[in-house]
Amino acid sequence: METSMIEQVRSFNRTMTERVGVLNDHFLGREHPLGEARFLWEIRKEGASVRELRRRLGLDSAYVSRLLRSLEKQGLVVVSADERDGRVRQVQLTAAGKQEQAELERLSDDFAQSLLEPLSEGQRVKLVDAMAQVERLLIASMVQITEADAGSQDARWCIEQYFTELSQRFEMGFDPDQVLAVSPDELTPPNGRLFIAYLREEPIGCGGVKLLQNGISELKRIWVAPRARGLGLGRRLLLMLEETARAAGMKTIRLETNRSLTEAISLYRQFGYEEVEAFNDEIHAHHWFAKRL
Repeated sequence: METSMIEQVRSFNRTMTERVGVLNDHFLGREHPLGEARFLWEIRKEGASVRELRRRLGLDSAYVSRLLRSLEKQGLVVVSADERDGRVRQVQLTAAGKQEQAELERLSDDFAQSLLEPLSEGQRVKLVDAMAQVERLLIASMVQITEADAGSQDARWCIEQYFTELSQRFEMGFDPDQVLAVSPDELTPPNGRLFIAYLREEPIGCGGVKLLQNGISELKRIWVAPRARGLGLGRRLLLMLEETARAAGMKTIRLETNRSLTEAISLYRQFGYEEVEAFNDEIHAHHWFAKRL
């Protein structure tokens, strides 16, 4: 990676933290650092579990506990056991907490306006558009892809979501009982691998590869959640699966797909997959592709 790119990221971070006021212990002029202010916003009027707050903000348990103790001491939140599950702790705003949250909302709107006000209309449009693009790219950088147990709860959930989407998109419908079965064992080493993509600890995509004995590998169960599309996740999964097959000594990688999945077909062609004769009798497939590794 170019040094100039690293330097630009660091320069952007310095300017952003200065302008947003991250370095000030009194964020937006209130008696809270930014961490506490953001935590109050995330609790929201309906409350939230400690587990959910930790997940949303990507914070460790110790830091969340310190934030909660501080906010409890200020009389802004109360923490109690969930009525249905005593192991789950719920956080609710007090009356004072709701009032403080409302004031932070007002001040945040004022601050956003102060960013835009000195600029011309054209500059405002450029800044807001750039912010939207940067936010999207930052979210993409937060996605983590890890190898997973093909029989795990997250793996089963992803594949269920994948099948649900196929049933909605396929012209003739989709019956999971009629597809060529792929057992968890076929996506478990040494027979294959399964990867799951996570955003804020929630699964948002998956992809598997079968490693066959004759140097041929097959892509299976590649899916990206609708809310995660546009982050380049499909490309990341595809490249990771190809590299996994290549590292295992595979010479060819192949797949079958339905004509309704136009975005996937475009991606495969973009990455050098060529259409070949049918190599299986998958009833939902219209196209078969292969690529030399």
